[in-house]
Amino acid sequence: MNADFYAWVLISLVVFTLLTRLFWCMLRTPYPLLHWVFYELSMLIARVQWRCTVIRPAPLLEDQGAVIVTNHRTSVDPFFIQVAVGARRVHWMVAKEYVLHPAFRWFLVATQAIPTNRSGIDTAATKQAIRYVKQGSLVGMLPEGRINMSDQFLLPVRPGAALIALRTRVPLVPCYIEGAPFDKSAHSPFLMRARVRVHFGDPIDLSEWYDEENEQEVANRTTILAMKAIARLAGQPDFEPTLAGRRWKPTPKELEEAMEATDRRRAERRS
Repeated sequence: MNADFYAWVLISLVVFTLLTRLFWCMLRTPYPLLHWVFYELSMLIARVQWRCTVIRPAPLLEDQGAVIVTNHRTSVDPFFIQVAVGARRVHWMVAKEYVLHPAFRWFLVATQAIPTNRSGIDTAATKQAIRYVKQGSLVGMLPEGRINMSDQFLLPVRPGAALIALRTRVPLVPCYIEGAPFDKSAHSPFLMRARVRVHFGDPIDLSEWYDEENEQEVANRTTILAMKAIARLAGQPDFEPTLAGRRWKPTPKELEEAMEATDRRRAERRS
């Protein structure tokens, strides 16, 4: 038999092995087919394009729901959290304008994102997040409410994540994402290389506050605790977080100043 025959046999074995592996993964995944495809693509991009590494794994029980809170420096922060938690599904609360946007809707709907109104309290989004957590799923939230392009470590935060954790009696899990890529547009990270590090902190046990009457005050207090935990993970133990107003929304001037701060930092890095 000639060399060409052996080459075709070898190629056939490799293809068969890959297809068998693919089929086995599809059988074991908890996701629907389309969601599984997105999951695998996001894992590939996060690990190859952004070299995402989990410094400290997520301390989560396999069948327990939890609320994950993290800093927000880029539009693709959920990719890095998904790398850290593996095959477990994370439902992200995403600004409604992105979920309705034709460029993003197909992806966000397929990945079961929770559309939310970030200019105020969104009862429907909160109820949906509570349902997911009670089913044993993970809910990811970005308390800053928008991408932080400022020089501050964290923008003023809102207590929605803590409220959900209190009402469902699950842990509130702080996380710090280091080195996330961003360049002023939602698609910019896909054109950038990065070296991302994901650090999870210990879950915050809220059980001592379950029977408190003033739920809002407790949510405010525990939100500050979670943000301080994120700051410690980033090596900033002296950072003092602040709470945003109930209907806080950035003004055009604030967004413009944030863009200028981003450009300034980029110019400093180049010099």
